[in-house]
Amino acid sequence: MKSALVVGALVVAVVTAVGVTAVTTVVREDQEQSQARRSNLSCNAALGPITSGPAGSGAGDAARLTEEQRQTVARIIQIGKERNLPPRAWQVAIQAGMTESGLRSLNYGDRDSLGIFQMRPSMGWGTPAQVMDPTYAINKFYDVLEEVPRWEQQRPGESAQDVERSAFPERYHRWEPMAAHLIGKVGLVADPTGCGEGTGRLLPAPTKQAGEAIRFALSQQGKPYQWGALTTHQNSFDCSSLMLQAYREAGITLPRVSRQQFRAGALLPVEQAQPGDLLFWAYDENDPTTIHHVAMYIGDGKIVEAQQTGVPVHIRPVRWGEAELVAQAVRPGV
Repeated sequence: MKSALVVGALVVAVVTAVGVTAVTTVVREDQEQSQARRSNLSCNAALGPITSGPAGSGAGDAARLTEEQRQTVARIIQIGKERNLPPRAWQVAIQAGMTESGLRSLNYGDRDSLGIFQMRPSMGWGTPAQVMDPTYAINKFYDVLEEVPRWEQQRPGESAQDVERSAFPERYHRWEPMAAHLIGKVGLVADPTGCGEGTGRLLPAPTKQAGEAIRFALSQQGKPYQWGALTTHQNSFDCSSLMLQAYREAGITLPRVSRQQFRAGALLPVEQAQPGDLLFWAYDENDPTTIHHVAMYIGDGKIVEAQQTGVPVHIRPVRWGEAELVAQAVRPGV
């Protein structure tokens, strides 16, 4: 019992020494973001990422577009504006069109699929002549998008999937950085989220929930590692169960395993990670299917993790260039 009290005192001490700065930071930034929302009712940052990937990647992809592709982008944006649809709708359409046809009005496709969005006349999208007409196809895409429940509150690629119903739903996320770049440059939207420069540019700021997740994770220090630990108790943890329970405590649901958790939020360059963001390690850093470990960044170059058998939950320093560290971090809940 005496040793348990000592461990508990040490945990409290570490939380006080290491966690206060991180928690204070995320709570302060959440308050700043709330202030931005009050001052600009069109603020949309809380709805999720509008871009991801390394800085500049979207501009590089956009620079490689052909004249035909650029004209399609311009038409998507023009019709979106005419219909008074928000920039997020333009982005959904750009990502869908780039994925389905490379933003070209193709006269061929899988089975009877045609046009920019590979619409199938046999499935009620229109006649072959109609779906080959860019103006018709773009308007039809927007018609269906507007019928998707809560489409404005999803990541753009998820809304594209809801319209297209592809067998490969993850494909649409690939073009997120490029589409975000295009709605800024072609659509002349200086601040696509509507929340100003002070709230993380195109990525939502860390949230109050992140602070709550950090508090929970830090309070579990010293508890044993157990592979496949139950998520219904706090006697022991593996890496992903610690992350799941920390964010569950904050009201955010994460999948059970680390590979799935990589898909459960906004992606950002790992060097830009903020307190509460999740970091991942993979046998092949370029292949998310090989992810085998997850930890929580708490600021000041440190993480909290349940690392391996024989090592209790602990804090350790992290180096951005260390072996197997994936180049993207994840911000849960956005």
